[in-house]
Amino acid sequence: METIHRARPVLSQTQNNTTLWIGHLHNDSADRLAGQTFSCPSEGMLNNIQVYSSAVTQPGDMLLTLHEFDAASKTWGPAISQSVLAIERNDTAKWLRFELAPVALQKNNSYGFRLQTEQGIIGIGEAVSHAHHPFHFGCAWNGAGVNEKGRYFNYFSLAFKVELCA
Repeated sequence: METIHRARPVLSQTQNNTTLWIGHLHNDSADRLAGQTFSCPSEGMLNNIQVYSSAVTQPGDMLLTLHEFDAASKTWGPAISQSVLAIERNDTAKWLRFELAPVALQKNNSYGFRLQTEQGIIGIGEAVSHAHHPFHFGCAWNGAGVNEKGRYFNYFSLAFKVELCA
């Protein structure tokens, strides 16, 4: 008998009360990237990550890269998986599903994903937490380039879903 492994959500943050813009904004000389770190609550094979698109002002391909993440030193490891998705104007207010080649994630290890687009200007749904309630699973990140250290915010989180196959 064949065993079917179905993806199950293991970490979701679906609140969305602000927007983080990525891409090359018209009034900015840098490319803006967004990201999210997280501590994996269980072990399994990751096959997709979803993010919420709150606005698309300029369509284009969006790249998601998945990394191991050192939370103590706030250091991104090399990409361990990636996916590209063509984003259209009608993708506003939708969950965008990035299919990934299965990669094993370990319980309690830290990971992160980054989003970037060279052609598009895309708003990613983000949540702002109350002042006394930071997000404990990880931090939102934004930067002006892949090699920039960027800034981390534990009172912000992208709207995202991580699904694993057991």
